[in-house]
Amino acid sequence: MAFEIPSNLHPQCAPVAWLLGTWAGNGHGDYPTIDAFQFGQELVFQQDGRPFLHYFARSWIVDENGETVREAAQETGFLRCLPDGQLEMVLSHNTGVTEIWYGVAEGGKIELRTAGVGFTQTAKEVAGGHRLYGNVEGDLLYAYDMEAVGQELQPHLWARLQRQ
Repeated sequence: MAFEIPSNLHPQCAPVAWLLGTWAGNGHGDYPTIDAFQFGQELVFQQDGRPFLHYFARSWIVDENGETVREAAQETGFLRCLPDGQLEMVLSHNTGVTEIWYGVAEGGKIELRTAGVGFTQTAKEVAGGHRLYGNVEGDLLYAYDMEAVGQELQPHLWARLQRQ
């Protein structure tokens, strides 16, 4: 699918402009405290000319045939674009977790690490994370490593999404 950079894109957003639009596809999840699973996912990145992208993601658990079993995680936030490809990201999750991330965009790659995590008294404890996004052959690939519920930082989610 063809992609055009918006004419009002803030120059600081240029390193992440390739993210703009809607992406959908499938992924996998695993962690020592849960059973492995597969999921479908949709990500939306929007901009309005200021130096940030608005981000929204929703996912749903699927069975081995790709059929929806139930709704799953949602998260929303802002990818704040600074000079020289530097990034700040603020996220809020439906699970009661909020996060602050810092990172960098270079070429078709974005790497982010948590700088702070907050959670409600009913949320599971999340201590930190590492996110890697990449533009690979026109698809959006990502991996999310998580440190939570007493476990060390390790792979949790990974997916390949296509531009819609």
